[in-house]
Amino acid sequence: MALSTAIRHLRHGDWQKAHSIVQNDNTELGCWAHGIVHMLEGDLGNARYWFRRAGRPFPRERDASVEIDALVTTLKQQPPPGPKQQPDPKQPEP
Repeated sequence: MALSTAIRHLRHGDWQKAHSIVQNDNTELGCWAHGIVHMLEGDLGNARYWFRRAGRPFPRERDASVEIDALVTTLKQQPPPGPKQQPDPKQPEP
């Protein structure tokens, strides 16, 4: 999963590699990771924007490691993606 790769880069402080991944992920978790990227970069205005897009409050402590840990915990709680549903050939299309 691309987000897991981005998180690995974030944990190593390599926000540039993480940014190249999360800038293409418009999910809530992707936006949250994007906000963390900009926290690490030091661009707090942009970080706030991405936290808002993720529906997350901007952290007062601005501790990226706490946010990364919370992101990982949330990601682990997500149900795994199921198989893509194929249309039933016996049913007429709407």
